[in-house]
Amino acid sequence: MDEFFDVVVIGGGHAACEAALAAARVGAHTLMLTLNLDHIAQMSCNPCIGGIAKGHLTREIDALGGAMGIVADASAIQFRMLNLAKGPAVWSPRAQCDKLEYQHAMKRCLEQAENLELKQALATGFLTEKNAVTGVETAFGDRFHAKAVVVATGTFLSGKLHYGLRSFAGGRAGDPPSVELAAAIRDRLGLRVGRLKTGTPPRVLGSSIDFSHMEFQASDALEEHFSFFPDESVRPRAEHRNLPCYLTHTNEETARLVRDNLDQAPMYNGLIKGIGTRYCPSFEDKVVRFPQHERHHVYLEPEGEYTDEYYVNGLSTSLPPEIQIRMLKTIPGMENVKVTRYAYAIEYDFVFPDELDRTMAVKKWKGLYHAGQINGTSGYEEAAGQGLLAGLNAARFAAGLDGAVFGRDTSYLGVLADDITTKEIVEPYRLFTSRAEHRLFLRQDNADFRLAPLGWSLGLLPRGKYDSFLRYSEKCAAAEAACKAARVAGRLLWDRLKDVHGVLDNADPPFPPETIGLSGDDPLDRRVFRQIAVLAHYEGYMKREEQAIAKLRALESWRIPENMDYSSVTGLCNESRAKLTKIRPATLAQAGRIDGVTPPEIALLQVYIMRMKRAAVQKERTP
Repeated sequence: MDEFFDVVVIGGGHAACEAALAAARVGAHTLMLTLNLDHIAQMSCNPCIGGIAKGHLTREIDALGGAMGIVADASAIQFRMLNLAKGPAVWSPRAQCDKLEYQHAMKRCLEQAENLELKQALATGFLTEKNAVTGVETAFGDRFHAKAVVVATGTFLSGKLHYGLRSFAGGRAGDPPSVELAAAIRDRLGLRVGRLKTGTPPRVLGSSIDFSHMEFQASDALEEHFSFFPDESVRPRAEHRNLPCYLTHTNEETARLVRDNLDQAPMYNGLIKGIGTRYCPSFEDKVVRFPQHERHHVYLEPEGEYTDEYYVNGLSTSLPPEIQIRMLKTIPGMENVKVTRYAYAIEYDFVFPDELDRTMAVKKWKGLYHAGQINGTSGYEEAAGQGLLAGLNAARFAAGLDGAVFGRDTSYLGVLADDITTKEIVEPYRLFTSRAEHRLFLRQDNADFRLAPLGWSLGLLPRGKYDSFLRYSEKCAAAEAACKAARVAGRLLWDRLKDVHGVLDNADPPFPPETIGLSGDDPLDRRVFRQIAVLAHYEGYMKREEQAIAKLRALESWRIPENMDYSSVTGLCNESRAKLTKIRPATLAQAGRIDGVTPPEIALLQVYIMRMKRAAVQKERTP
């Protein structure tokens, strides 16, 4: 059977969901093709959204009209704001979610979306014409023709699961791998492929845990949400249940069990060839790399509101099941633990992201886009951000429009896209606030100010949500003007803000919000107060930040021709010439972020581009 679409998205994870929704939202007739419609947006690892930098990115996705923030709010069973002891630039929202409710809510979003169809099938290959990908073939023999294709396959490409010395083919526990599609990417499309590794900890039964030996961690008492634009149609709920997490620690006995059984750990006996991430190490790695630490944090986090399973955060491992049980029983409160799901490591194929440009388009094949872990990244949020970007640009390509690029000065999404396409990926990439040069500007609280107007102009943000943003923006502007008129010092605003949740300090004398036209009883007014207090706190710093951003934008305006011949640029060292030829940066700013390319070499490129432009103008004038 042959069917025709504007965009086909392969996959059902967080990248694929946002890609399909973004493409459909901007008007592309879109098909989402996935192995199992009941496993859409499955949280294979920790059922949480947000955290350091990841919370910033989730709010950016929401400001651009994406679904992750809305779905996280609909399924949250605990919400916390991390890093409150530090500056507002690194405050990071994090929600523990009911993993089944998250899946159901995201599936509902997809099913409600206009211009989007869902089908359950195994993609096995690509339709191509010359240097363009024009569709997808399935195991059923169906041919779905498309103007653009987004590949968002997560860990499924030739995936292999490791439980000690036992290994099984799989995209994750309970799902088969995608072997034929992996071969098509490697052999038919000729893309450069490597192997990466990630893992997940065991799940245990709550009734078998003695929580009295652990530290109780309650949800924040707050009115915060991920989404700037709450949407009850995703999953209406009359009440919100907050469930606690618990903190405990491993000990020397836990570490001894690991050291005594390293010969059964695939990462140490040579069974696993893929590279794992430094920032989310297995417990074996913690023991080997940090022998000076006698204990490590372990968090017991609920998997959902209607299940007794707990996620053992901090104990990711690929050791055999029998060793896992012994390790768990050394931890205080878990002496009688019952394991419901064993931990495992997974190895999978990824495509080196220097094959992409910053729109997530594959350079060698027109109409082909990649998003998520296939690009060498880790994390639900990083995947979702790439998915939104790839889906948007696939739809724009299908409509004959230029791709949209997000700058490092406007968003963490821009930082992510630039990093993975410019830097050497030697391990799964994870986003941090420290990766952003302008993190004082790229805060989670102002993501809507930074990106909602852009989301509206691109067709991603619906009219109703944009109107909601405009009302909020006008209220903030009026409150700021009122502060100046009443000569309210910025420091006073900050001092009277009790915490990030916008509760006013009851100290004497309290700051009356009515002074600047706000009501302490109105949730929107409290959010406005939080916003202007943060702005007042950073007022002096932001002027310097704006100057730095202006310099970056000046270099971003210097476009490098796609056919640039770096071999003809005199003065470049061989290493820089090779990296520039491989990555083919779009601007001088991006070229300057390539490891090994020096400022003097950027100046050489600038002079060379100027000469090219002059020669082109002279050629046009010559009769």
